[in-house]
Order: sequence, then structure tokens, then C-alpha cells
Amino acid sequence: MLISCGDALIDFVPTKNADGREAVMPAVGGSCLNVAIGIARLGAPTGFVGGVSTDLFGRMIAEHAAASNVELGLATRSDHQTTLAFVRIVAGESHYAFYDAGTATRNWTFRRGTIPFDTVEAVHVGSTTLVNDRGAAETKALITDARASSTISFDPNCRPNLVKDKPAYLARMAKFAASADLVKMSDVDFAYLFGEEPHQQRASALLAQGTSLVVVTRGNNGAIAWHAKAGQIEVEAPQIEVADTIGAGDSFQAALLFALHKQGRLARQQLKNIGADELRRALSFAANCAGLTCTRPGADPPWSHEISWSW
Repeated sequence: MLISCGDALIDFVPTKNADGREAVMPAVGGSCLNVAIGIARLGAPTGFVGGVSTDLFGRMIAEHAAASNVELGLATRSDHQTTLAFVRIVAGESHYAFYDAGTATRNWTFRRGTIPFDTVEAVHVGSTTLVNDRGAAETKALITDARASSTISFDPNCRPNLVKDKPAYLARMAKFAASADLVKMSDVDFAYLFGEEPHQQRASALLAQGTSLVVVTRGNNGAIAWHAKAGQIEVEAPQIEVADTIGAGDSFQAALLFALHKQGRLARQQLKNIGADELRRALSFAANCAGLTCTRPGADPPWSHEISWSW
């Protein structure tokens, strides 16, 4: 099984009403839930770990997860309210306003001993859960237990408007990156975390401290990856008509993890030994899945029948 741990919420995505005026439409989201949804839809057994409310929106989340074949048995259900995020598209980028105080996600606690990590191939973490002290501490505890047998995947998926102490946040993200086997981030996140530092320089530093694979996604410019054995690999983005970019990075992450799983290269030692051709195919598949997600509104990653894994 593959597991994604973190945020599950409701995005209110921009749309137009019958009069052409701005409106919003509720859609299930949350970066880490999106990753779980994306993996499961492609056909790998997947579970979600995190807080899910029993309120109206929480029931929407649970129904959406079940419809996409995501196992919620490891999630924590509570009567705390659901996190809400309102989205606006500015210059092609999604900007978010979060309402997250006292929510099910914020009150999630890792229940030690409840996850059979010896049956878990990989654990993905990241995003808004790591902004607050409690969420970061609980996720760190989960990684500590998982790391002996499971590959750790990390995407910071930064939300600057939630960060109150940037130096502390940067230090926290560095620690999570140091504990991960696979680190993926967008170029926008990279700029927030590392400023104008060259991508390759930071990737080399991460590889030197033990990370196996570093990936930077660059929107229309595709993605570039660094691996100690396979070297530097670049793939193009598909040419598409963009509806919005919500969930594109999560779809890329999900598809990359799925592709590595299908290749038998997701386990830690296998990931270290992946070849350049295998990695290029996995990255291209991920880019195509992200592209398809961008052709429709909201975080709506592809199903296996929409984009086949043919290798």
C-alpha cells in the first residue's frame, strides 16, 4: 500500500454564474488527499492518514475518497469542522485564503502502532499540515516510525499566507527534506524556500545528504530531476488548454509515485538504483497526468482509463 498523510479540505474554486458574475464551487481538495486520490485512481492500493471531519464537508471528503478507492480506515474522524480554502486565479497561479482554526486537520494526532508500516511501500507528506507546530510534530513522529521500512516522499507545497515565522518554517522544511527519499517541489515553492539559488546546486546538496531523487516542476516548462545514479533528466510539459492549475502538482506527485511503484522502483534501495530511461518514463507519465488535470477545473486527477501506464 501507498499512504499519503496530511491535509483534507474543501476548495471553493472560481467559476461563473448564469449572469457571468464571479462565483465559487465547492470541490474536495487538500494537497495530501489529492495525492492519495491521484494514486488510487491510477490503480495502486492507497490509504489516507489525517483528520477528516464528520460535518457536512467532511462527509463530502469521505464520499469522494471512497469513490476514488482511497482507504480511510487509517484517518481520524472527529466533529471538528473541515478546513475551507477559497481560491482565486491570478496570472495563471492559484492563490488561496484558508480558514483552518480548530479544524479536524489541525487536531489530527498520529496514533502510534495503528499503521502496519511493514506493508506500506511509501509514505507521502507535505503541505499545510506542516505549517503549524502540532501538525509538523505529529507528521515527524509518523515518519520516524515509517522510515525503517517505507520510502518517504515529501512536497512542501508552500502556502506563504499561512506562514507566520518564515525562518522557522524554512528550517522545518529543511528537516523534512533531509528525512525524505524523494523531494518534489514546484519552481514557485523553490523560489520561496531558496530564493535565487540554482536548482542544481540545491539538488546536489539534497542528494549529498541522502535524498535519492529531487524533482522541480516548472509549469509550462516541464520538470527537471536529479538522481545520484541516473543523473539530470528533463521532461517537457504536454501542450494543453488550461482550465486551471489547481491540483496539478499533486497529480504530478501521485503519478510519479504510481509510476515508480509500477516499475518496482519505489522501495528505498530500488529507487537508489533506478536507471535514466526508467526515470524519464516515470517523469513523462507524471507530466502528462498533471497536464490532464489542468484541462478541467479543481483538483480532478486522471483515472487509469484516461491515461494508461504502458511501460
